[in-house]
Amino acid sequence: MESKYSVSLAKVIRENGFETIYLPADPASIFISSQEVNRPGLILSGFEEYFEPARVQFLGLMEMKFLSTLSREKRLESFERFFSKRPPVVLITRNLEPIDGLLETAQKYEVPVLRTSDSTSAAMSALISYLSVELAERITRHGVLVEVAGEGVLILGDSGVGKSETAIELIKRGHRLIADDAVEIRRVSKKTLVGSAPDNIRHFIEVRGIGIVNARRIFGTGAVKLTEKIDLVIQLEPWDSNKVYDRIGLDEETTTILGIKVPAIVIPVNPGRNLAVIIEVAAINNRQKKMGYNAAKELMKNLGLHDIETEPVEHDFWQDE
Repeated sequence: MESKYSVSLAKVIRENGFETIYLPADPASIFISSQEVNRPGLILSGFEEYFEPARVQFLGLMEMKFLSTLSREKRLESFERFFSKRPPVVLITRNLEPIDGLLETAQKYEVPVLRTSDSTSAAMSALISYLSVELAERITRHGVLVEVAGEGVLILGDSGVGKSETAIELIKRGHRLIADDAVEIRRVSKKTLVGSAPDNIRHFIEVRGIGIVNARRIFGTGAVKLTEKIDLVIQLEPWDSNKVYDRIGLDEETTTILGIKVPAIVIPVNPGRNLAVIIEVAAINNRQKKMGYNAAKELMKNLGLHDIETEPVEHDFWQDE
């Protein structure tokens, strides 16, 4: 799948530990923009239709064995057909030696050639997972992302409502900070959103009256985390006495981020309310719901009201860009 984002080959090599066999240029200037990978057995054997040249191409034991059965002339024809498509990179697996003619043709068409000791299946699986994150559709939103009882909780709200102070209290209670102020959200699959902090502000928290603090330096490495799935969205807002807030929790409340529905609730902020404890309870309650237990439904059943109809509620906390 083509992505509007790209990742440099230099970063792919560094973070996946690939061996460099041939590079036509600085790998920092070569980019990969497809999340999908390919084994080019068909094009090597002569079938060119539907070949996707933007994908990383894998040469494993099967491809190498097939090429070794060809005469040198036929093998060079196969390489010409394949490398003339100019894929972004060719990755040889199992530490196999490049077969005769491979590097010669790769150099002709300036196609990078890398190598890994992993099996083809393992290398493909790992690279697909890596590219699905690096090239995922993404947005950046103002908020705080914390891990609470194993749940990724995205806290939203206007500036000054108390998001960062709540995050610090949650850290002191043993939970972990992922991002403060700006949260980069990536859609890594059809069902999963992952949040992280931009590199330049990672682990920093802005506390009004104090300034900028480094959560990792103050609370230790156990108080921070690089990424986390987004399991629950909580909107903090000043208490409005004219507004009716949910007191039972029967309705299925969600918000949509990058096309994925995520459980969402609104928590009113009032002097004296311990937001950290409330968010902690909300996260654990959300976890119980995912495991099949809903306290509100059990209460309604005990009261003989289990047939009551509920309506899903969609919160529009933002507009996706």
